[in-house]
Amino acid sequence: MAAPTRPEQAPADSGSARGLPGEQRRRPTAPRVPLLRSAALVAGKDLRIELSSRVTTTKVLPFAGIVLLLCAFAADPDRGALAGVAPGTFWTAVLLAAVLAAGRSAALEVANRADDGLRLSWLDPGGIFLGKVAAVFVQLAVLEGALLAGLVAVFDFRIVHPLLLVASAVSATVAICAVGVVYGAVAAALRTRETLLPLLALPVLTPAALGGAQAWLAAQRDDADGGLRWLQLLTLFGCVLLAAGLAAYGSLLDEE
Repeated sequence: MAAPTRPEQAPADSGSARGLPGEQRRRPTAPRVPLLRSAALVAGKDLRIELSSRVTTTKVLPFAGIVLLLCAFAADPDRGALAGVAPGTFWTAVLLAAVLAAGRSAALEVANRADDGLRLSWLDPGGIFLGKVAAVFVQLAVLEGALLAGLVAVFDFRIVHPLLLVASAVSATVAICAVGVVYGAVAAALRTRETLLPLLALPVLTPAALGGAQAWLAAQRDDADGGLRWLQLLTLFGCVLLAAGLAAYGSLLDEE
């Protein structure tokens, strides 16, 4: 009588041996959302939230307007003297308002742990950064348009080179938004982010505000050559900050 043989066992699936079902282990990975598509989705989300909450129009814009008026009261009441300090006053108000806007952008992700959803999504981290920069840029562009009207009315600010004015404003605003979004992500997870964000961001934002003020002063005084030099510096500064933010934002998002 032949000895009974042991029944052959099916080879264990390597995924099951590790505690994961084979089906789950072999599940295809979803493709990552492209960079620009991710940026458009994030920017649209932030702007829709802003349109519903109206924080920029009800809080940030009045704050910047008060800064503008206080600087006008503190300066010499002479119209010529006011026109001379108008660019610096404008960019000081924009700088302070940008800190508020960047803090608001970071707070949107901390509320209800929305940042967890961003980390688990298939959105490109660089696209998330660009989307947040674009959303803050749109808010600051609206703010700057309103402040420019006040600058012309109160400070007797005259625009000699409008193209130089717009180009320098765009370059400086991009740099300000990039710094605000990066440092907003750094301070987002901390309870003292309202205090920490200005301390981190303002020293880095100051060169952008200084360059913007000098370029606007050149546009006011019909100094095209000097304005172009400041515009080149602002453009280089903005590109460097954007590249640094694209490289670092994914790591900052994972550590929040």
